[in-house]
Amino acid sequence: MALINSVGIVGAGAMGRGIAQIAAQAGLRVYLYDTAQAALASARDSLRDTWDKLVQKGKLEAPRAEAAFQALTLCEDLAQLRDCDLVVEAIVERLDAKQGLFRQLEDIVGEACILASNTSSLSITAIAAACRLPARVAGYHFFNPVPLMKVVEVIDGLRSDPEVGDALAELARRMGHTPVRAKDMPGFIVNHAGRGLNTEGLRVLQEGVADCAQVDAIMTGQAGFRMGPFELMDLTGLDVSHPVMESIYRQFFDEPRFRPSPLTTVRLAGGLLGRKTGQGFYAYADGKKQVAPEAPPPSVEPMPEVWVSPARPEGRALVVELLERLGARVQQGDRPGDDALIVVTPLGEDATTAACDQGLDARRTVAVDVLHGLPEGRRRTLMATPLTGQAWRDAALARFSSDGAPVTLVQDSPGFVAQRIVATIVNIACEIAQQGIATPEDIDRAVTLGLGYPKGPLAMGDALGAARIVEILRNIVRVTGDMRYRPSLWLQRRAQLGMSLLDR
Repeated sequence: MALINSVGIVGAGAMGRGIAQIAAQAGLRVYLYDTAQAALASARDSLRDTWDKLVQKGKLEAPRAEAAFQALTLCEDLAQLRDCDLVVEAIVERLDAKQGLFRQLEDIVGEACILASNTSSLSITAIAAACRLPARVAGYHFFNPVPLMKVVEVIDGLRSDPEVGDALAELARRMGHTPVRAKDMPGFIVNHAGRGLNTEGLRVLQEGVADCAQVDAIMTGQAGFRMGPFELMDLTGLDVSHPVMESIYRQFFDEPRFRPSPLTTVRLAGGLLGRKTGQGFYAYADGKKQVAPEAPPPSVEPMPEVWVSPARPEGRALVVELLERLGARVQQGDRPGDDALIVVTPLGEDATTAACDQGLDARRTVAVDVLHGLPEGRRRTLMATPLTGQAWRDAALARFSSDGAPVTLVQDSPGFVAQRIVATIVNIACEIAQQGIATPEDIDRAVTLGLGYPKGPLAMGDALGAARIVEILRNIVRVTGDMRYRPSLWLQRRAQLGMSLLDR
């Protein structure tokens, strides 16, 4: 397929402007069309201002900025796109509108012109079905803000010519972006893989396990994520994130893994959208999130002796090492003494199930999450049974925070908070690989670049241990009976065989 040298962009909103910017900076001729003259004028002024600022900051040479501006043509007539090698639509997210536009374009552009949709949620195959030449139609999904989000999903519809996708991928590289290839399935890669963090975070909140601030603190301070689910949803806005959650759930015919929460339905109806409305899961004042300071650890003496269950030797070793570093006396033996704080280290179980299965006194049992280890200074998560006495809860908090590390005590939950959210993220990514929607490498590239996770979900599963992720998921299914946590066959088989989750 011939090299793409000229790009038409339909829609002069934020996405259209962003695509126009990176295309012009890459030396392409850019034709920007919009039905509203005011939108075109605004786009021109915005791009001029952007390039001037990049020059001032030393991020773009003045001649290149001027060349980019000169490469931009504003179009008030769709017919001005007739000689383009590629036309990218960035218009309203409605199937009928996109189909109608592509039908118009087919009467204008040459037969070799590629037609690409920047849709985030609509089927490329369905868009192409309205076209005379569906083979030249593909998805080209950029993320906002386009110049900063260096990933683009290249989506092949069922009738797309693979060479069209190849050409779009090569163009993405020329524009400084990383292309990832996806099949035409709901959510493609990023919106599909992103279901785990938000939907499971909402589930934790809905079950009363922890509040928003606690969940976000655990996911950032313990699991190493840049943002927790509620910070992220407030940043995105529920008017954007809730419809995506609902759409993907319905498009996968009510797949339990993607089940949304009624919490966002109510908040959306009430206009609590996030930062843009000043109130979401958090309140905002002058754009700053308002969070009450964490309560200090209880001012009580830690229990003099602690017994750590040997049921999970790896977890016991981590906790014993920490307790000894904190100056605690650790009881030895297979059973706890009558005066010891009892500590369990479950994977995927709640504290109640661990205590009952092991025949322990639930009134003085506390669970510790060891999935991410217990490094010095990192947040620790404890979990009590409904019977755990307040004195034992306070003693556990005092002991595990005695070196100044932050500690969160959550209500009883199968898989704590980080375990269940991370396991869900890994499991969904494994299912994307199992269904052949994208290669394992592209799944991880898309998620790290598009969502900013500390690792790609498959690499994350490898780092934590695929067998441990499977154990967490199976135990959550055993405790809850909820099939949203059933392990993907991709995950299950690789755990059984000792293979990497990135191994095809």
